[in-house]
Amino acid sequence: MEEIMLQMSEALQKGQAPAVKELSEKALEEGFTAKQILDGGLMHGMGIVGEKFKRNEVFVPEVLIAARAMNAGIDVIKPLLMESGVKAAGKVVIGTVKGDLHDIGKNLVKIMMEGKGLEIIDLGADVSAEQFLTAAKENNADIIACSALLTTTMTYMQEIVNAFEEDGYRDNVTIMVGGAPVTQNFCDTIGADIYSADAASAADEALKVLAS
Repeated sequence: MEEIMLQMSEALQKGQAPAVKELSEKALEEGFTAKQILDGGLMHGMGIVGEKFKRNEVFVPEVLIAARAMNAGIDVIKPLLMESGVKAAGKVVIGTVKGDLHDIGKNLVKIMMEGKGLEIIDLGADVSAEQFLTAAKENNADIIACSALLTTTMTYMQEIVNAFEEDGYRDNVTIMVGGAPVTQNFCDTIGADIYSADAASAADEALKVLAS
């Protein structure tokens, strides 16, 4: 691995946004492509943060700081990525379900998925089944990711699955569910496709779906 990519990855893991920005600019000057910087430096670093988060070696604040550093690098290379037509690995519509205003878990999943090169359409919190369906169609999304933190709101996920089935759009998307009270059993019961216990695993599962 190139020395500058290693430095970028390490700076990102430490959440050093100015250093990541500077190294991204330097790498471009040295002739690295935007894609090489994205994959070799930024996504590499965020991948390590994701694995550490999964093992409880780092926690939410460290993940958020690392994500901010990653975004500092992405801001540098974004215009070039768009020019060179680098496509995202896939599109994910994400949101916390209707009646639930908790978004920390959702935001972590978003960060981890962006760190894997996915394009995220974030609908925020308190999202209705109709909003998920409309966003999935408008964006030609591959995956719908639904989050809930309360036992009282997680049951709404059934309505989301039903809305897609009634519309005839169910086969066009993979429906992922997650959040503190959600289980694999609940996922199976409501007819969703994937349950994930944590943010890093959710990103891994999304990539598996897109690769299959």
